[in-house]
Amino acid sequence: MTAIRASTAVPVAVFALLAAVFGFYLHQIGTGEKDAAQVPSALIGKPVPEFDLPPIEGMEGGLKTADLQGEVAMVNVFASWCPPCQQEHPLLMRLARAGVPVYGINIKDRPKNARAFLRRLGNPYRRIGADMSGRVSIDWGVYGYPETFILDREGRIRYKHVGPILAHDLESRILPLLEELGG
Repeated sequence: MTAIRASTAVPVAVFALLAAVFGFYLHQIGTGEKDAAQVPSALIGKPVPEFDLPPIEGMEGGLKTADLQGEVAMVNVFASWCPPCQQEHPLLMRLARAGVPVYGINIKDRPKNARAFLRRLGNPYRRIGADMSGRVSIDWGVYGYPETFILDREGRIRYKHVGPILAHDLESRILPLLEELGG
């Protein structure tokens, strides 16, 4: 009987500990002490990964590491099947119209769907690379969609935004950082 209690008590204790940690984290988000969109990244301050992606089939361009040198820029990882990507798209269009260099990595998307998405919502991207396998996105540390990175003139990652960019993100974080970096 003691063995049964120990085998039950250990998983219950582990679950209670994980629930407490998760609850504490959610409390910090709820009180504004933490921001769920600001996720630490091992790549902050480091050069973008080496990559060379083809264009979306039926489009021109493609995207590679060398394209991201010499200017303050944004790289947005998106897909047509991603509802939050559609939600943030008008803000990306606004940034592009304001002259911010926005580049895209289209992840695991059917070319026909990606082209239709861009025709319907507009194309804010100077260049787009098609990451059909998802390997390049993994190298960037992407684990959700959309994700957006701000790069400095030397091609180093300075900021990572997880989830859709909302108006308050644009005003409070993204535009001030772009200005600080000279973009």
